[in-house]
Amino acid sequence: MLIGVPKEIKTHEYRVGMTPSSVREAVSRGHTVLVQANSAQKIGITNEDYITAGAQIAQSAEEVWDKAELIVKVKEPQKPEYSFLKSNMILFTYLHLAPDPGQAEALINSGCSAIAYETVTDHKGGLPLLAPMSMVAGRMSIQCGAHFLEISKGGRGQLLGGVPGVPAAKVVIFGGGIVGTNAAKMAVGLGADVYIFDLNPGRLSELDQIFGTSITTLYPTIDVIEEKVTDADLIIGAVLVPGASAPCVVNEDLVKKMNNGSVMVDVSIDQGGCFETSRGTTHADPSYVVHDVIHYCVTNMPGAVARTSTYALNNSTLPFILNIADKGLKKSLNEDPYLAKGLNVHSGKVTNKPVSDSLGLPFQNIEAALN
Repeated sequence: MLIGVPKEIKTHEYRVGMTPSSVREAVSRGHTVLVQANSAQKIGITNEDYITAGAQIAQSAEEVWDKAELIVKVKEPQKPEYSFLKSNMILFTYLHLAPDPGQAEALINSGCSAIAYETVTDHKGGLPLLAPMSMVAGRMSIQCGAHFLEISKGGRGQLLGGVPGVPAAKVVIFGGGIVGTNAAKMAVGLGADVYIFDLNPGRLSELDQIFGTSITTLYPTIDVIEEKVTDADLIIGAVLVPGASAPCVVNEDLVKKMNNGSVMVDVSIDQGGCFETSRGTTHADPSYVVHDVIHYCVTNMPGAVARTSTYALNNSTLPFILNIADKGLKKSLNEDPYLAKGLNVHSGKVTNKPVSDSLGLPFQNIEAALN
C-alpha cells in the first residue's frame, strides 16, 4: 500500500504522522511511504532521516494526497485540505467531528473512509490512540495554567505550590480519566491543593488509592461544584464522552462568580469544550478573558511539545497503520473490532453513533457500510 504523510498545516502544529522508525517498519513489509518534504524539520527530523528509513520525499502536499491510498496525519483535515479528499482514500488521524460539522460534511461529500484515532478502542474499552496525547495534554494543562496565573499574563499572581506561610493554589479538575490523572500528578508535584470531580464512584476510589491524601476526590453535585469553582485559582476541564460533544460542567453564571485573574484550561475543547464560555484557540493566540477569568482553550495542546508528542503517538498508532496497510481497509476492520470502532465516515455515511447523534446526521452501522 502507498502510505502518505503530509505536513501538518494547523497553526503551530509541528507533529508528524510517522517517524522514520515507523516508516522503516512499513517499508520492511513491502509498503511505500511518501513523506512531504520538511514535514518534521521543526522537531529535528530531516528529509535525509526519512530517506535513510526508506521513504520517498514529495515536494508538495498535493503530490502526497494525490498518490496515497492511506493518509496518516495527526490533526483533522483543515479547510485547504478538503479538496484533497477523495473516495478511494483511507484517512487515519484525529478527527474530533462532534463539534465540527464543516469537516464532517467535507468527509461525507468526498466519499473517503475516515478512521479517527480518538474512537479506536482496546479490549478493556480504553482509547489507546487518545491516551498518549491525553497524558501530554493533562501534564501540559497544569504547566500552562501555572504560567497564566502569573501577573504578566493577566493572572492573579498565585504560585501553585505557595511558600511557607502562604497557602497553595486551589486546583479543581473535572474528570478523573487519563487527562485528569496526569494533571493531578503535575499539580500535586508542584504542591497545589488539588480537587478532582468524577461521576464514577469507582474511579474516585481508584484515585484515592493512587494519590492518598494528596488530593480530595469529589462527586459533582451542583452545590459542591459551585463551592469549589468559585474558590479555585485554576480549573482544568478534562471531561470526555468518546466521539460525542463534551458535556458542560461550568456554566457562564458560575464563571461570573470566580476569582478575578483565575484560569480555566479546557482540555476538552477538541470535543467542543466543557465550559460554557470556552471557544477554541491556537498556540499563536492561546488565551482570552471572559468575566475577568483567563481561558486557555488551545485545540492542539500537545503540539506545543511536538517532538515528545510525535514519538509517543507513533508508539501507539504504528500497529494499526501496519494492520490497515497489510490487510486493506475491509479486512483490517472486519478482523479487528477495536480498529473498527475508529471508523467515523465511510462512503458518504457516518458510522459512529455518538458522532451522528452530536451532528444530527443519519447513522449507518459499520457492518452495513462495509458490505
